[in-house]
Order: sequence, then C-alpha cells, then structure tokens
Amino acid sequence: MIQTPYYLIDKSALLRNLQIIDQVRQQSGAKVLLALKCFGTWSVFDVMRPYMDGTTSSSLYEVKLGHDKFGGETHAYSVAFADHEIAEVVAHSDKVIFNSISQFLRFEAAAGDKPKGLRLNPGISHSGFDLADPARAFSRLGESDAGRILGIIDRLDGVMIHNNCENKDFARFDALLTQVERDYGEVLRRLKWVSLGGGISFTSPGYPVEAFCERLRRFAHTYDVQVYLEPGEATVRHTTTLEVSVLDTGFNGKHLAVVDSSTEAHMLDLLIYRETASFPGQEGAHAYQICGKTCLAGDIFGEARFAQPLQVGDRISIGDAGGYTMVKKNWFNGVHMPAIAIKELDGSVRVAREFSFDDYVSSLS
Repeated sequence: MIQTPYYLIDKSALLRNLQIIDQVRQQSGAKVLLALKCFGTWSVFDVMRPYMDGTTSSSLYEVKLGHDKFGGETHAYSVAFADHEIAEVVAHSDKVIFNSISQFLRFEAAAGDKPKGLRLNPGISHSGFDLADPARAFSRLGESDAGRILGIIDRLDGVMIHNNCENKDFARFDALLTQVERDYGEVLRRLKWVSLGGGISFTSPGYPVEAFCERLRRFAHTYDVQVYLEPGEATVRHTTTLEVSVLDTGFNGKHLAVVDSSTEAHMLDLLIYRETASFPGQEGAHAYQICGKTCLAGDIFGEARFAQPLQVGDRISIGDAGGYTMVKKNWFNGVHMPAIAIKELDGSVRVAREFSFDDYVSSLS
C-alpha cells in the first residue's frame, strides 16, 4: 500500500476527457494544446500525446517542458519575457506569443522567422472570480485597442484570446465570441491563426460538443484561420484524487478530522478561491470537517459525510485534484509533499515520483 499523501491519476478517466478532446479536433478542425500552467505531470504525456497537438506555456521552463517532454507544437507565451531568456524561448518553441505590443517590438528581431502572435484582450470575459478575470479593470493581460494592433498586423501571424474561465455555458461562449468578431473582425481577417485559449469546459457532462464544434468550424471558415484551443482543467477534470490518511479526530462544535495533507501546500486553489473540496463516493450520517495538518487556521478541505465514524488511519479520497495542484504544490510547514501515482488501464497502481527530505532541503539554501 502506498504511503499517503499522494496524487492518484486515473488513466481511464483521463482517456474519457481525451476522447472528447479528439472528437473536437476531428469535428471542428481546431488544434488542441495542453495548458501546462494547469497540468504538467509528464508521466502521463504518453497517454495524452495522441489526442492533443502540443502544449502552450506561460514561462521559459514550461516552454522547455513542453518541447522536451510532450513534443508536437510548442507555443511560447508569457506576460513578460526577460532579455536573458528570450533566446531559449525561441529555440524551444514553434510560435512565440507576446502579451503586449511593447514586448513584441522589443523581441521581434530575436524571434527571427518564428511565427509571432499577440495576446488580444477583448475587454469581455466569463469568470466567476475577479482574481482570475483577464478583462478586469486595469488588466495587464493583452492588448485591447484594435487600431494599435492593426498598426503591426502585417508582422503578426496570429492572436491568442483567453477570456473564458471555467465556462460551462456554451451560449455564453458563443456570445463572447460573437462580440469579439464584431469588435475585432478587421484584425481577425488579417491573421493565419487564432487561439481561443482555455477555460472552456467542453468536457463537462452535458456540454453541447456538436454545437461547439460547429461554432469553431464557422469561425475558422469566416476568417480563414487555424483555430487553437488551450484546455487545462478541461483535460484533467475528474481524473485525479488526493489520497490522504486521518491522523487525529476531535470535536469542537463540529466533528473534526485532521489528515496528513494541506490545502495551502497541496490544493492551493481551494484557499485562493475560497472553495471546498469534493469527496467522491462519500455519504452517510457522520459529518466531519476535513482539516489539513499545517499551522494555518483556515487549512480546511471542506465537509464530508461518512457511513461510519472516522478513525485514525482511515483513508480518504479528495476529488478533482488534477488541475492547478501538482504545478502549485509547495513545502509550507515542511509538510511531506504528496507522491504522484498512476492508475493504469488494467487497474494496477504505480508510483511515478516520490519526494523526500532531500527535495525539501534542495528547495532552500
């Protein structure tokens, strides 16, 4: 039995999402790139590679990870590239996408003959969180002025538009895209490719995939462009659990269970977005608040119900632990970092990576 805590990636669940992704590729003509900012666990890239066209990045290290471990097309994007890293970015990428016109002008020559893109911020978005809203007031993410973009349009190959965040509503996606077409049609007609970014939850149950594909086809045909999608969460939704063990129980107005993991260290987005974890398959009469083991008072995963009272040593699965977890895990409080394990298609489980005290020490100085 594997020592907890560990992330457990279920390949069969991953394949279900990948098959939908491949359906979108085949029916819409869009190319699909894995957003490494959400998920970069390269131990399962062999499963993902046949269903996706490559990767997109947010930094030099992600560019190199995508190039070296995934292959296919490697799109390089960053809110700001530094002078000392641009040569490596260009060397490891197939397209370079700049966040601003000033960055484009600064590094255009360095990018040489590589296809160049610009982030277009249409000023409209779908996001449930201001923190994650690229169209929020005073946003630094992309260029909005169509006139300024047209000023360099003959040197641009494409644009990236990322204005969806966890958008499960196809009608809302359609409306946003329609407004982008209305406001930036002259720009779109001068391009070779357009990335519509990530945050479109087209692998969610009940999402109208056929209508989505038709909309993408129509957009590509209207502007004669290659469409790209950059799913992160949609790729790994409901594929991964964080497996933990109960270390202690108590009662302080609620029944409490402390586990050998931490929200701040291992599922940071729960804290950032003030969300609660899911506990798949758990139901019953016994309610517990599941708590992390760090000194942070608010280190709480959420509440769950169990068929029997929890005991020290019981194991709990915390759901939807694939996206924005392994890429954000940290050593807060020196809490043991979860291993990464893979559940193979035959049901067997193997440990792909374990972390030790030496890893903790080497992360410091």
